[in-house]
Amino acid sequence: MAIHENLLGGPPPTHLPDDPEPREMLAAGTAPSDVAAKYPASSLAWAQLADDAFEGGRVVESYAYARTGYHRGLDALRRAGWKGHGPVPFEHEPNRGFLRALHALARAAQAIGEQEEYERCSTFLRDSSPTAADTLT
Repeated sequence: MAIHENLLGGPPPTHLPDDPEPREMLAAGTAPSDVAAKYPASSLAWAQLADDAFEGGRVVESYAYARTGYHRGLDALRRAGWKGHGPVPFEHEPNRGFLRALHALARAAQAIGEQEEYERCSTFLRDSSPTAADTLT
């Protein structure tokens, strides 16, 4: 038996490939809009835009950025073999952009009164990564 075998029979964790350039640009202080323009597939850049907009009181803008990051992340997850469910570990840093975008989408949905979307996204976040759900809230 392999050490990391999933004994519950569920799908294996999905680990997105590393894309360090957007992360490094953001860490160096590059404007998230510039990072998103250069790397439009980066969920991390869109999640940062969503966070910045939300902190600035621009909730609808945050919702739009978060939704973009969420969909870019879903595309990346599918390319990585994800079948629509299963763990997306927060501990794997390349997964964090998607998880942050999903959290930002839930937060913005709640702020604009879209309760069903908030609940769907919150459940999806917790099901994907309990660590992310606990860390990001």
